[in-house]
Amino acid sequence: MNTVQWFFRRYIISTVGIVILFLAVNLALFFVIIITGSMSGTDISLSIRDFSDHVVLQNKKWVADNTALSMLQEQSAWAMLLNEEGDVVWEHDLPENLPLSYTSAEVASFSRWYLEDYPVKIWSRADGLLMVVGYRPGTLVKYYFSLEWPYMGVMFGGTAAVFIINLLLIVFLILRNTRKVEKAMTPILQGIQDLSHGRPKRLDEHGELAEINAGLNRAADYMRKKDNTRAEWIRGVSHDIRTPLSMVLGYASELEDNRYLPPDARNQAGIIRRESEKMKRLIDDLNLTTKLEYALQPVHFKDVDWVEISRQTVSGLLNSGLDSRYRIVFAEMQPGRSIHLSGDDGLLRRMLDNLILNSITHNPQGCRITLHVGAENGRCLCTISDDGAGIAPERLKALNRGDGIASTQNGDGKSEHGLGLKLVIQIVKAHGGTISFSGNSPHGLEVEISLPAQAAISQFCKAP
Repeated sequence: MNTVQWFFRRYIISTVGIVILFLAVNLALFFVIIITGSMSGTDISLSIRDFSDHVVLQNKKWVADNTALSMLQEQSAWAMLLNEEGDVVWEHDLPENLPLSYTSAEVASFSRWYLEDYPVKIWSRADGLLMVVGYRPGTLVKYYFSLEWPYMGVMFGGTAAVFIINLLLIVFLILRNTRKVEKAMTPILQGIQDLSHGRPKRLDEHGELAEINAGLNRAADYMRKKDNTRAEWIRGVSHDIRTPLSMVLGYASELEDNRYLPPDARNQAGIIRRESEKMKRLIDDLNLTTKLEYALQPVHFKDVDWVEISRQTVSGLLNSGLDSRYRIVFAEMQPGRSIHLSGDDGLLRRMLDNLILNSITHNPQGCRITLHVGAENGRCLCTISDDGAGIAPERLKALNRGDGIASTQNGDGKSEHGLGLKLVIQIVKAHGGTISFSGNSPHGLEVEISLPAQAAISQFCKAP
């Protein structure tokens, strides 16, 4: 599951969590309201059962004590006591418009409804009398209804079914809308990822998000145009410099080999030649790394001998008149065994050449360079190490992280370019391999390269 898919899956999961939280909060509020309502009822402020206990028969006369009268006064209520015949045997503040005798039908009516406009509560006493407490109109709401049990079953089942259907409908709509958003946003997010990796793609400029797609297309066109302009400029500059640089190299070589010139002049000509060769190599590195970066040069894969390429690289450097301060040692993990891989022999040779020259360039006092090649677990291995000054730990970490290799300065204030190592890393990636940089014990630099025996063509280096 890629990043885009995980984003929408996480959105769906969070939405379902919100629905569950919504239901839980509503259930909690429902129970809180039920409990609060039951606790705030008038039975707490005036319990008709307790009130009835304070109305007693004394000397053949019904009387209410001060507690009962206080309870009625606090609620602005009235009360009456009915005997078994429905006659009022005791009353307090009974409204004048109410009768003093009631039939059983009337008692049954107001016990479940209202007595005139007065909401009432009744209590059947143990002595067979009926206590009635009435409240002002509008104080209580009384509603009575009765349903047959089969209808109650249908009502409860229907309520549950409606709730479940609504819940499923909500989930369905959420998933449907999320799917629509995912369908519309996936090309955009994928386009942004491709754009960030330098592989802009054309997006369809239709639909609800056509404006965003059009903006990404414009950004991709701008980046493509900018990259093409930069690549063309670098190629043009490289081409324009080659001719005068070749003339400088030729004349400098002639002056260096001219025995009739003074030694100082010949030494100066040699310096011009060496610096011009460095410049030529820099231009070649810049041109090649630009071609690889912008896919202007395809990688030509074929079966090559890894050991033979390494040996040819070392021989070429030794035969080019290597300074005696430097010593190059070639070693094999499996002596006499050929190691074959699929790769571009020219790029692989350039990679090894750059790594060895990197050790030479950054160790002017001289050093010992070891090139160790072999194979293990289906991988072609190469280790290039030197016992020179090495690289600062911060720079090593930056190289292993794959950070951009910028120009730096050494202790003498001379500029050190990073094109050589950048080109090495690009060639390794183009062959599907890995590279790591570390310090050599007790000092120096060690570079380890691992390439697959059958490297896949990297998209980074495909022909456009």
